[in-house]
Amino acid sequence: MVNMLKELKILSDHGKQYVKDLRNQPVSERFRGRPVISAGITAGQIEKASAACPVNAIDRTTGAIDLGRCTFCNECALMIPEVYRFTNDYRIAANRREDLVIRPWQTGNIRIDEASVRKDVRRLFRRSLKLRQVSAGGDNSCEMELAASGNVNFDVGRYGIEFVASPRHADGIVITGPVTENMSEALEICYDAVPAPRVIILVGADAISGGIFDGSPALDRRFIETHTPDLYVPGNPAHPLTFINGVMDLLGIG
Repeated sequence: MVNMLKELKILSDHGKQYVKDLRNQPVSERFRGRPVISAGITAGQIEKASAACPVNAIDRTTGAIDLGRCTFCNECALMIPEVYRFTNDYRIAANRREDLVIRPWQTGNIRIDEASVRKDVRRLFRRSLKLRQVSAGGDNSCEMELAASGNVNFDVGRYGIEFVASPRHADGIVITGPVTENMSEALEICYDAVPAPRVIILVGADAISGGIFDGSPALDRRFIETHTPDLYVPGNPAHPLTFINGVMDLLGIG
C-alpha cells in the first residue's frame, strides 16, 4: 500500500507530460523551420548567399532554398538578414519533392498535396501505420529524433503510428542517412520484405538529397532514384513534430 501511494505521488508531481495538441504545439523562437526569402533579393545577394551555402541548397539564379538539401545552418540568414530568415514553423514536410523548394516570392505554408496522396495510403493506414526505420548510413541524429516521436512527450502511438522491429510487420519504411553503398542492398531487401502497398518516407537532408555527402563515391542512391517516396521530411535532423505532422497530414488525421 505504501509503495502504491509513492507511485501515485510521483505521477501527481510529474503531471501530464505529453504534448496535448501535436498540431499546434509552440516551439522556441530560435528553432529553424520554414524559411522566408525577401522578394526584393538582388543578383549580388543571391551570388553571395549561394556561394556561402555548404550544401548548394540555394539556387544560383533565383536565390530559392531547397529544404531537401538545406542543413538549416543559418549562414545565409546571418550573412544577409534582410533577405533570409528562418521562422519556427516546423510543419514543413511534403509529399512532392518540388514543394520543398522555397522561393523568394513564396509566402504560403508547406502542406501535403492532397491530389498526390495514394488512395491506398489513407484507406488502409489511416487508423494504423506500422513503420520499419532503416538507418542507411545515418549519423544517429534523425534516428534519435524519430525515437523521440514515440516517447511520453510526443506519443505518436496515440494515433496508431508506431515503429516495429521487422519489415514483415510493417506497412512501410522510414529511411534516414544518405544511403551508403554498403547499405543499398540491405535497404532493398528490407523494402521487399514489407507487404504491398508500401509507404516510403525519407527523413532528413541526407536521405532526401544526400546532404553534405551528395556526390560521394561511398553512396549508392539507386533505391531513392528508382522508387517514389510518399513523404519527404526535411531537417538536419528533422524535429519530431515535423515528422509527426507530416505523417498525420499524409494520412489525413486531424
